[in-house]
Amino acid sequence: MNSVFELSANEYNEKLAKLLKEMPEFEQPEWTLFLKTGTAKERPPQDPDFWQKRAASILRQIYLNRTVGVNRLKTRYGSKKNRGVQPSKFRKASGKMIRVILQQGEKAGLLEKFNEPKQRAGRILTKQGKELLEGVN
Repeated sequence: MNSVFELSANEYNEKLAKLLKEMPEFEQPEWTLFLKTGTAKERPPQDPDFWQKRAASILRQIYLNRTVGVNRLKTRYGSKKNRGVQPSKFRKASGKMIRVILQQGEKAGLLEKFNEPKQRAGRILTKQGKELLEGVN
């Protein structure tokens, strides 16, 4: 067994986020300070390490699910919108943040695009990406 399955998701993501913070490719863009993570949210994230934590979580999701695309991750990180007196409704997360994190992962050499006929298209981990995720202690 490796640490991806041994540690709880929160503990693993915290450790991976620390590693990603040292990588220059996973630098948080300035525009993320002003944007919400989805239409269901009322405010932007207040955590200064939000970007690296979300990137760590996305990389872990790709490790667990093999091939993952932006739309699937939008559904994964979505939440219920509080509509006042009306019943709450599920809303997907922002795709821009997820897309940029995936592009940063490609630039770092951790991810690559996958598009085979009769299989789900999306991003998969490279050998270097798997080694990084399995090497988290």
